[in-house]
Amino acid sequence: MSDCLFCKILAGEIPADIVYEDDKMLVFKDLYPKAEVHLLAIPRVHITSLNEVSDEHDEIIAHMIKQLPKLAKEQGLKDGFRTIINTGKGGGQVVFHLHMHLLGGSNLPGFQ
Repeated sequence: MSDCLFCKILAGEIPADIVYEDDKMLVFKDLYPKAEVHLLAIPRVHITSLNEVSDEHDEIIAHMIKQLPKLAKEQGLKDGFRTIINTGKGGGQVVFHLHMHLLGGSNLPGFQ
């Protein structure tokens, strides 16, 4: 998707502070962190949102979910972490490329 911000990051057209990458996903630091640690994990294939995930994406999604605890540990989040997937405009999604937020650390905001 030529106008997708995250696809441009994947293509190397826009720089990102990358903390992990493999053949299925890319993980980078959020530019506007909401916690001490705030990473974004994106699939290398463009999936607009969680609403568009289908059986063909099972391997990618499972891989991403399994990497998150490892990434959290590498970031020093030994006491736990939060994962968020915003879905659709009404769910707070701003960039329409599926992404998983990994948040944690001393200033993790609560839910109110």
